[in-house]
Order: sequence, then C-alpha cells, then structure tokens
Amino acid sequence: MVRRTKEDALATRHKLLDAAEHLFQAQGVSRTSLQDIARRAGATRGAVYWHFKDKADLFNAMMERVTLPLEKTFQDQLGQEGQKGQAGHTDPLVRIRNGVGEALLRIASDPQTRRVFEVATHKVEYVGELQAVRLRHLKSRSDFLEQVERGFQAASRHHALELPVSTAAAAQGLHAIIDGLIQSWLLESADFDLVSLGGDVVEVYLRGLGFPGTGRGATAPPRSQP
Repeated sequence: MVRRTKEDALATRHKLLDAAEHLFQAQGVSRTSLQDIARRAGATRGAVYWHFKDKADLFNAMMERVTLPLEKTFQDQLGQEGQKGQAGHTDPLVRIRNGVGEALLRIASDPQTRRVFEVATHKVEYVGELQAVRLRHLKSRSDFLEQVERGFQAASRHHALELPVSTAAAAQGLHAIIDGLIQSWLLESADFDLVSLGGDVVEVYLRGLGFPGTGRGATAPPRSQP
C-alpha cells in the first residue's frame, strides 16, 4: 500500500510537470497560474502545493527533468583528468566536442527537451517569485563554465598548447556560442540544422584557440540515439 501511494504521488508530480511544460510554452510563465496547471493535470491546487512550494519551485523541477540528464552527459564525457570519458576518449578536447555534440542533438531531437528550453529561453521573466528561477539558471551556467574550464585546462596540457586567452575566457566564449545557437534555433528551427551548424561553429572556435582540427564539425552521437 505504501509503495502504491508513493507511485501515485510520483505519477501526480509528473502530470503536474507535464501540464506546466505545455501551458508555459503556450501562454508564457507569468500568465499561467498554479490553478491552470492543476486543472490541466486533472489534479487539485492542493496537490500542486503538496509537491511544490510555489511556481518557481515547480519551474525549477520542470527544468531539472531535462537539464540534469544533459548535465550528467556532459560530466560523463569530460570525466576526470587523466581518465577516459564515457565514450572512451583520453583526449579532453574530444570529450568537449562530444559533450557539446550530444547536448545539441538532445535539444534538436527530443521534443520535451526542446519544449523546456523554449520555455526557459523565450517564455519566462525573471521577476517577482521567479527570481529563484534566475538563481537556478545562474548556477547551471556557473557549473557548465567550471566544467568546460577544467576541460580546456586538461586539453591544453594534453596538446602542449598555450591558449591565446585564459581558460576561463575560453569557457565563456564556448558558452556564448552554444547559448546563442540554441536561442536562435529555438526562434526558428527551419533556419539551420542545430547539430550540423553547431558542430561546425564549435570546431572553428576550437581551431581559433589553437587546438588541432578534426576535418569535420563537433563530434555528435549517431542520430538513432535519443
């Protein structure tokens, strides 16, 4: 009975998050009430407050359903210095390329990931109670920058290369490129192929830092992967 109760509670939580995703995308975060979300999920307003303390808490939980797997994928690719990443590469530069490629592929090919990124990019204002959302966004960015900076440090040592800028600045530049590509693609995905163009642009950037090229864009996993 206890197990069933937990399963029911988890199912309700996911229904609420699913409802929030679709409503936030359709009408924006500020114009969507918790009552709207409860009604869409077939639940009560009390059920919303049972699982989430406020709209910001619900929003961050919605984000974490898709961003945590992405963050873990990137962490697995980078691995620990001197060790092989998940894909078996000891070259940190290859792991950076693969991590970026897998993230772009996930956004481009997974409807839920795309929907949540669209909401986070174009359908939310960081005002009032949603200041907590801004703080979560800043933490995610900070974590990404820290991982990439360590990756660049390891890659520069691996290739015996002195970068023309600090590794912190190199990480900031890569983040700006990726973030800009994703935002532009979400505005109109028909304009370009996120994975293909993204890989090419990242490759040009890495070569500009002095790293050896691959003769192709950033390495991405096979299209059959989710």
